[in-house]
Amino acid sequence: MGRGQNPFSGSPEPRRVLDLEAWTASGIPLLRDPREFVLELHQRHLPQPGTVAVAVLDALHRLVASASFTPWPHDTDGWQHRNALLTHLRRIIPHDLRLPEPTRTAVLLRCRDGAPGWTEQDGAWMWALRDASVLHGLRCGAYIGLTPAGWQVLGDGRGGRNPHAGSWADGPVHTVTELPPRSALDAPRSQRTRELAADPAKRGEDAARSPQSEAPWPPARVAAAEPTRRTGTR
Repeated sequence: MGRGQNPFSGSPEPRRVLDLEAWTASGIPLLRDPREFVLELHQRHLPQPGTVAVAVLDALHRLVASASFTPWPHDTDGWQHRNALLTHLRRIIPHDLRLPEPTRTAVLLRCRDGAPGWTEQDGAWMWALRDASVLHGLRCGAYIGLTPAGWQVLGDGRGGRNPHAGSWADGPVHTVTELPPRSALDAPRSQRTRELAADPAKRGEDAARSPQSEAPWPPARVAAAEPTRRTGTR
């Protein structure tokens, strides 16, 4: 079976797709504060174009678990996206299949290049989110597109300019170049050397505090080690 093909039809074209009208009519619950949620999720994962982030909200709309990943570029069918979402949901949170009704909600954010608005690949991910939510005992929540123009809750109408698809570059990046220059590290040492050369009395004080003039450390007392007992079953 080719990973880039529909496993039933054998066609490379995506088949499991929800258009925007069908998605809007399916009764997706609204995010209570989409701006704060998008900011929090973006700060956690700093998604770049091509990255998908799936998050789980509790009954109070608090973010309780999330994961981000980059799908294979040739995976374009909703069935493949559904399997990828299920894999990550199972890693970050237990399922709720034993509950009579779902209490937690799955939300998806997809970061991509291009113009804002619905695309066929967004429709494939919408189908995947809805199916993965059912199979994990969750409610299917909002679908958020992150493009260079900003973020948008598809089918909802709410959105904003920041964060956007390029905002990941504004996040904290810890590299060696952020360390202070060598001259700054050597400054206290060189300053101390100049002070000693200018004041002979300080050289005498340092000599008096040298390791040779200090009393030796008392020997450490080491308690007798008890034999370790290991128990286990085979």
